[in-house]
Amino acid sequence: MNNHPIGRRAAVALGAGLIAGAATGARAAIPVANVPPLSFTPEPGARLRVLRPAKYIDPDEQLFNENTRKFQAATGIETRVDYVNWPDMPVQVGVAFNTGQGADVIIAFGENAQQFTDKIRDISDLAGYLGGKYGGWYDAALLYGRKYKSTQWIGIPMGGSTGPAVYSISAVKAAGFDAIPRDLDGFLRLCQGLKRIGKPCGFALSHAPGDAPGYANWLMWSHGARLVDDDGKVMLDSPATLRAIEYARQMQETMIPGTMSWDGASNNRAFIAGDLGLTQNGVSIYFALKNSTDAAQRARAADTDHAEMPHGLSPKVPQTALTLNAVVPTYTRYPNAAKEYIRFMMEQEQYDPWLRACLGYWSQPLKAYSASAVWTSDPKIKVYSSAMDTPYHDGWSGPVGAASAAALADWVLVDMFARVVTGQQAAADSMRDAARAARRWYR
Repeated sequence: MNNHPIGRRAAVALGAGLIAGAATGARAAIPVANVPPLSFTPEPGARLRVLRPAKYIDPDEQLFNENTRKFQAATGIETRVDYVNWPDMPVQVGVAFNTGQGADVIIAFGENAQQFTDKIRDISDLAGYLGGKYGGWYDAALLYGRKYKSTQWIGIPMGGSTGPAVYSISAVKAAGFDAIPRDLDGFLRLCQGLKRIGKPCGFALSHAPGDAPGYANWLMWSHGARLVDDDGKVMLDSPATLRAIEYARQMQETMIPGTMSWDGASNNRAFIAGDLGLTQNGVSIYFALKNSTDAAQRARAADTDHAEMPHGLSPKVPQTALTLNAVVPTYTRYPNAAKEYIRFMMEQEQYDPWLRACLGYWSQPLKAYSASAVWTSDPKIKVYSSAMDTPYHDGWSGPVGAASAAALADWVLVDMFARVVTGQQAAADSMRDAARAARRWYR
């Protein structure tokens, strides 16, 4: 455990003035319903340990710690937050639940928590209060917060991060386009044009956490393909999957060399260096450029914008949200204190300053917070505001749980595409191998 994450995105070091401005600047009115107040009486002598993924931009951790100190001052409950590198979170979560000891509040990634539903306390009362007060929950929050096909809440989603298109405005124009096309054929032509002008695109099909699954999922969903059906039956062996694989092969021909060995920070480095014209990412690339001390990088920020990835055959933007999901394990001796901590952190006095400080990196699970001033602070980050307004998840369209988490960890979809774009296998063979791999988990 440490406070220095590795993996999908390099941490963005922002100045103290920027952080303070984001947290304490002009606020938008958050629409709050008049509901009966709710609080939980902490157990005598309660002490809390909180486990959550580490930061990828500095304000995330700084404001989270500040809010935790406020909770400690208000309740007298000693509270410690441990930050874990993103790739290590599933292991830490598994150890805690399987040994029955560890943090009193676990802020896991969405599907991590769903693997241990019988070891997590029912917090439907807290979810009902928050949803009633703050305008209801977005689809992704309902998906991760509740047991699958149940009204019982086991988690409180705190935010979601997604990866739209991040692009150079001047490069897209030089390639002959005024904006990112909404159709797949147009998007492929754009990427071909970017390669022609020496500003190629770059998307990972390596084992880069977050980035590679995000690209693989987009390939699938934009072509109408899916991993499993609603009941968990593997659906990979289909014409739609073959079309997605063929499209991936054509896309690979337009990319910057080396994407098959990228780690989680490679696309950040390549875009910031000016080598890329287009990639997928969270807001961290843009703010690294915007807040750089280097004039050339600040100029590159002015030339950077974001857009939804093409929908293709999808009725909604084909993306999911990497979701922070706060749960209370059954083993904790302080369940009331744990629930009170989560409630406190989600109330507008704490949550909105944290959301604004995150500068678009995390998006709200509760609809009322869509009115936060962060989404009008810079029009270039508006596309991130709807991250959790999506029905998609890594195991779409089947159950959320152990099988979907295992298929993701096993890189089933990523490797299916990678084998073809590198010439290791024919599309039909790779698709069948992926289907067999998925069936190991979906039984």
